[in-house]
Amino acid sequence: MTDPAAVAPWHWSALADSWTPEPVVLALCAALAAGYLVGARRHRAGGGGRWPWYRTMAFLGGLAVWGWTTCSGLGVYERVLFTDRAVQLVLLLMLVPMLLALGAPVSLLAAALPEAGRGRLRAALSGRVSRVLMFPLVSTVLLVAPPWLLYFTPCYGHTLTSPVWNTGFHLVPVLLGLLYFWPRLQLDPVAHAYPLLIGVVITFVEVVFDAALALVLLYGGHVVAEPYYTALARSWGPGPARDQFIGGNAIWILGDLVGLPFLCALVRRMVVTGRAETAAVDAALDAAEQARAARAGAEESAGAGGVGEADGERPWWLDDPTLRHRYGG
Repeated sequence: MTDPAAVAPWHWSALADSWTPEPVVLALCAALAAGYLVGARRHRAGGGGRWPWYRTMAFLGGLAVWGWTTCSGLGVYERVLFTDRAVQLVLLLMLVPMLLALGAPVSLLAAALPEAGRGRLRAALSGRVSRVLMFPLVSTVLLVAPPWLLYFTPCYGHTLTSPVWNTGFHLVPVLLGLLYFWPRLQLDPVAHAYPLLIGVVITFVEVVFDAALALVLLYGGHVVAEPYYTALARSWGPGPARDQFIGGNAIWILGDLVGLPFLCALVRRMVVTGRAETAAVDAALDAAEQARAARAGAEESAGAGGVGEADGERPWWLDDPTLRHRYGG
């Protein structure tokens, strides 16, 4: 962990030419990248076809952003500037887990596991803990509450002074973000599938809470960790109050910018799902019509004459839990 007193004045090029190692994050990213690539290769070798390249790019991109956020200039100045830490929080809590979830790693894992392993995975995903964590209200709180707890409890000060807490700051937001984006995107198996429209509504709720947090940081009159930042006695850059003002704006703007592609992904998935359901219903209607025509033809040729739908026969789509609401079942 870089000594705050030893860093040079901040400059934009530090985002590319200043680096500090974060061993835990680097080791975890390397292990996850290797496991994902091995899983993609097994998926293709096992007859599942080529794993979608865009899923691979999203997952590896999320790992790259994770490493860059903690090891680049953002990591060098993370304990020196409030704004730097604020940018890290948005990236770790929202962008990194969203990209990881877009990679559908659980689906890839399920495809690579033997049947016994897939059974255990399904059992874990359908268990009580998974159902609670993936419930919309719970997963939303897990995304919205941590920034408030970080800034308005002693936790923030601990992340500035303790290497263990600092490493936890690099890991915990990503985990909490995954618990939010995984059930909202529903690209991977979930404990219970909720309508995607709920995800759209929750996205707007999350935007409101981001704005509220930013407004409190901007105009609340309380400077977070002011004694710590004052003790650094920096001869460059903004003072603690001005630094927090810039960081509050960064949380607001970056949070909205990251939420926009997530909203687009949700809308696209709603469109794709709707088309698939419509195609399935159309195919079933066509098959039922052909079956009725064939049955009527057979009865006519047998001298029975054409008859309509048999008494008590109920179209299957009226009993399908995902389709019956569309047809009044």
